[in-house]
Amino acid sequence: MASSFRAASHCIPVSAPASAFPTNPFLLRSAPIWSGFGGLRVGVENGGSEAVHRPPHAGCGLGVRAGAGRVDRGGGREVVYGLLGRRAGESRRGKAGAALLRDFGSSRGRVLTAAMTDNMKNLNLDDDKSVNGDVAEKVDKSEEIGASGSLGRKKLEDLIWDHSFVRELPGDKRSDGPTRQVLHACYSKVTPSVRVKNPELVSWSRHVADLLDLDYKEFERPDFPLLFTGASQLKGGLAYAQCYGGHQFGVWAGQLGDGRAITLGEILNSKGQRWELQLKGAGKTPYSRTADGLAVLRSSVREYLCSEAMYHLGVPTTRALSLVTTGEGVLRDMFYDGNVKMEPGAVVCRVSPSFIRFGSFQIHAARDKADLPIVKQLADYTIHHHYPDFEDLPFERQGQDGSESQKGENNAPQIDTSKNKYSAWFTEIAERTALMIAKWQAVGFTHGVMNTDNMSILGLTIDYGPFGFLDAFDPKYTPNTTDLPGRRYGFANQPDIGLWNVMQLANTLYTAELITADEAQYGLGRYADKFMFLYQQHMSNKIGLKTYNKDLLSKLLNNMAFDKVDYTNFFRSFSNLKATPETSDDDLIAPLKNALLDLSKERRKVWLDWLHQYVKNVVDEGVSEADRKALMNSVNPRYVLRNYMLQSAIDMAEQGDFSEVENLLKLIERPYDDQPGMEKYARLPPAWAYRPGVCMLSCSS
Repeated sequence: MASSFRAASHCIPVSAPASAFPTNPFLLRSAPIWSGFGGLRVGVENGGSEAVHRPPHAGCGLGVRAGAGRVDRGGGREVVYGLLGRRAGESRRGKAGAALLRDFGSSRGRVLTAAMTDNMKNLNLDDDKSVNGDVAEKVDKSEEIGASGSLGRKKLEDLIWDHSFVRELPGDKRSDGPTRQVLHACYSKVTPSVRVKNPELVSWSRHVADLLDLDYKEFERPDFPLLFTGASQLKGGLAYAQCYGGHQFGVWAGQLGDGRAITLGEILNSKGQRWELQLKGAGKTPYSRTADGLAVLRSSVREYLCSEAMYHLGVPTTRALSLVTTGEGVLRDMFYDGNVKMEPGAVVCRVSPSFIRFGSFQIHAARDKADLPIVKQLADYTIHHHYPDFEDLPFERQGQDGSESQKGENNAPQIDTSKNKYSAWFTEIAERTALMIAKWQAVGFTHGVMNTDNMSILGLTIDYGPFGFLDAFDPKYTPNTTDLPGRRYGFANQPDIGLWNVMQLANTLYTAELITADEAQYGLGRYADKFMFLYQQHMSNKIGLKTYNKDLLSKLLNNMAFDKVDYTNFFRSFSNLKATPETSDDDLIAPLKNALLDLSKERRKVWLDWLHQYVKNVVDEGVSEADRKALMNSVNPRYVLRNYMLQSAIDMAEQGDFSEVENLLKLIERPYDDQPGMEKYARLPPAWAYRPGVCMLSCSS
């Protein structure tokens, strides 16, 4: 049975007037998002001279300048922001301080010290400490042997449920019901309403099954498709949809929430790790607005495969357990042009320690006084279960609006985050977000819809919609047709947007009086430092160097953009280059012939000049050929999940053939290996890959 065609999309056309949405009293003035080869302005003072670095990947407009410090790990740095942290006048809560007003590039900028540390922590989803609170004691070790008899393997009925989100946070007094504004609540209990007709499990991830201690035989159960579409209830589950808001394309959109995502509950595995199971496309919720709450096969294949691809690339991400077709059709207008089409329906089971977002906090700060305490309540919940290292820290705000902070050079506030657990927590969120985006830039990933409701509080890549990996290198690339007018979420802008989004979270915590303006600025400074350190490290590793060379990399990326060089294939091929002074020009450029296509005589000379500069750097560093090649092949994937590959799998899947979905799932589990027999997936995209609906997509799903 067909449904209505409106998807529960969280995309709003960038051309929509601001007056169409509720005014956000907490809106921060963002940095200008410049296109092209602008960059994150970071000046590093070494030996009395300042060099301004503008890496093409970093975007522009952060207005960040570092000085008077070392750039190595552990070196102190000072960051100049045009941030004027001041109160915005009396609010409806009868208190000043509804927002932090930011004026980037202003002479009124505040200087803050942002010390870089050795603790460059990646979020490892297999590390129970990084994703859980003190839940290990809740796991009965006697249950490690599941009913199937295999160690650590369980039947679905034996899963250990712990519904902490529902138990510890305020919920909607109504269950299910019509779409509506849900006040004073973090969630609404719901019942999945998806219609199914002979649903079929078409793919599942063994890696994610291992995280959940699930016996592989459970995926052979005849009722598995019913349970993981939501058509039947999973024993022990407690279904709900989360309430959140967000900024969409820079505009406050008010309440959004899980419009087609329904959480089945949280389970604890044998390691005490907490995993939330969520069905995407299982039916309407109070947050579906005018949409149907369903998902189509096209978008479900993309989310399922890319969740796993990103994990195996080493990028922090949510995961995907299963892909189930519903057997029912769903009407969709793919390009929002009036051409409605019936498409196969599907449901993905997403898995994450939590699906809490920046917008989960924003919505409560944007409402009246009665909802504001929920910000602190949700923060305490998140810290307890997902950032336990900060739980026992005191709550003593520092700097502006709090206790007096010490001042350093240039009257900069020196923040000791150990005195305020919310400041320490916010700073960690900022750093995790910076780490995630630095890894995006390194592998050439463009998210496409970096709204604040699509930003994980754990620093995970979340909500795979119109994403795309770079083919020909283009800093302005956006895979989202909705984003075309302004390219706000283009590849080069992602670091800027990450900071802008973190500022919105800072605004919320400031409004709830959990952090001060100085503490917010400190956390933002740490975002900039963390991103720049990791970006420089990743890009240096991609060309096999130990140290970052701004001039060398800037020239390389400019050359790649000018000649439209394939991002993935170039860096992978580059490891085959023999970087010795004795290598002839022909032999020097030969390994790159599959990436540097149709070069003119003039462009060949430009590339050779750059290659000679590169060889000199390699020689000066004393990097052996073997070590250089090993380093480059460990960070430059042989395979990425290009949109045309996904489209081929989708075309076959829509005809009932899921073999290509399985081929891609196998491929992406080892993206850095050569994988004999899989060479076709490393080829340049075919001509048809650039048609609408393949290289660029809408939010319709």
